[in-house]
Amino acid sequence: MIYVPGTDDPQPLRPDTWDLSRYNLGVRIISRQKAIYFFLTFGVLLAAVAFAVGSGWIILNWREGIKVFLGIIFFGAIVAGLVLNTIFLVREIRRNEQHDSFINAVTHELKTPIASIRLYLQTLQRREVDEAQRRQFYALMLLDTERLMHTVEQVLKAGEAAQKKTPALRLPVEFNTLVRECLELARTRHHLQAADLEYMESSSLSSAQDGNAAEVLGDPDELRTAVSNLLDNAVKYSPDGVHISVEVDTPDPERIVLRVRDRGVGIPEHELKRIFKRFYRVTQRSLSQAKGTGLGLFIVRSIARKHGGRVFAESAGAGKGTTVTMELPRSAGAGRVA
Repeated sequence: MIYVPGTDDPQPLRPDTWDLSRYNLGVRIISRQKAIYFFLTFGVLLAAVAFAVGSGWIILNWREGIKVFLGIIFFGAIVAGLVLNTIFLVREIRRNEQHDSFINAVTHELKTPIASIRLYLQTLQRREVDEAQRRQFYALMLLDTERLMHTVEQVLKAGEAAQKKTPALRLPVEFNTLVRECLELARTRHHLQAADLEYMESSSLSSAQDGNAAEVLGDPDELRTAVSNLLDNAVKYSPDGVHISVEVDTPDPERIVLRVRDRGVGIPEHELKRIFKRFYRVTQRSLSQAKGTGLGLFIVRSIARKHGGRVFAESAGAGKGTTVTMELPRSAGAGRVA
């Protein structure tokens, strides 16, 4: 038996029976919708009162030419100031909401693996452990350190994505090959079966004699990060079983399109554009077991824009799955092949 730090409760030696619930709490998503609605309503009411008073004053003094002119300017400035102030307050409330949610998510992503690694190390320090279990502990600690590294890399990549306007490298990349590599990595990382991730290519790509039919110009590492984030996001929000289809298409000589469809929790229609903002996590789909920092889709959008493309999401609503589409411009050579 070992003891969890900060408690007097002994834990069995087997790690699969350890109770880490005090560390592995659900991620709390901060929502300030009530404050946003209050300031919006308050701002609209003030603007309406100012407009009514100004209109009344102008009607009463409509024959006083200079007074009416100055009054229109004065009350127009008041209304504009109220509108701008309301917009600023709402934006600041939303920004603080996103930052607070991000801090909670990052704290959760850091605290859980650190607590797990600490328990393994304390067990190895205090008890004689046979070689087989020692190797198991090492493997589990390695997985936890990889989770920590992934969290740190996501934060660093988000900072880089917000600063750079163009990719550092512009190399020819066979996009369909890159997508297949990311699929194999996702299968290994999430322990998925082949049927859990379906891959399809358009007929023009399948029948192309030259390998540059799906060629794009850009940074291979950044493109790999974008595709991996899309796959990880689809897996994360498929709590009732992973059924993901990935399609690479060339609808015209100018574009190559990647579509990632899942049958997961879905996204409400009014949230479809906001999910690509930094730190943003949809409250309705943020399950207590869902891991993440709210940066994955922001990184995808930033990378797509830097490569001259775009990304958008489609969903029929909560519980009906999501399709995320990323479009990138094909290189000149690829366009000629098509």
